[in-house]
Amino acid sequence: MEQITIRESRFDDPAVQALIALTMAELSARYGGSGDDTPVAAADFAPPTGAFLVAEGPDGRLIGCAGWRAHGSDAELKRMFTIEAARGKGVARRVLAAIEDSARERGYKRVILETGDKQPEAIALYEKCGYERIEDFGYYKGQPGVLSYARVL
Repeated sequence: MEQITIRESRFDDPAVQALIALTMAELSARYGGSGDDTPVAAADFAPPTGAFLVAEGPDGRLIGCAGWRAHGSDAELKRMFTIEAARGKGVARRVLAAIEDSARERGYKRVILETGDKQPEAIALYEKCGYERIEDFGYYKGQPGVLSYARVL
């Protein structure tokens, strides 16, 4: 993979919000509606109980992102996304590792996440990275096609 930089950013930064718009458009294409109605606010990703990370390509353009927020004693992964042109190059794996490091550094022992059955690429990534199925927990708990995962850090 070409040189990328992963850094913390504000969720409400306009460049981040442009990437989030792409995320939501892709989720909408897969699931319909808005793509994801889970309530998410910029404050959710404010340290020390959260963080939002972006991956920048060598030209400074954002190519991926993810955040985590406190969910009880766990860190909940949200808004994991890689732009289409950067997929298959290890960006998501690096962002996920950085999310785990960030949560661990702030004292969290486990990362949890909610995904759906229409995201096989995400499911494959999480399983390759050691995430295991857990009881559904989030906004879509009990809904058809919801898959929840966790990884002890």
